[in-house]
Amino acid sequence: MSNAQNANFQAGQAKGQAEEKGSQLMDQASNAAQSAKESMQQAGQQLQAKAQDATEAVKNATGMNK
Repeated sequence: MSNAQNANFQAGQAKGQAEEKGSQLMDQASNAAQSAKESMQQAGQQLQAKAQDATEAVKNATGMNK
């Protein structure tokens, strides 16, 4: 293999490795975004449940639940 062929081969390998690393980073970012989305949805559901409990407590305290 000539020096030029060897350099091209190594450049191709480096490009492939860089593309794989980029793909891995994109997967990690996607997973982090999905996890954040799920966490926010769970927090929203908890907040909604607490608001409903508070509403019921106010209704009970004021006699509006009868």
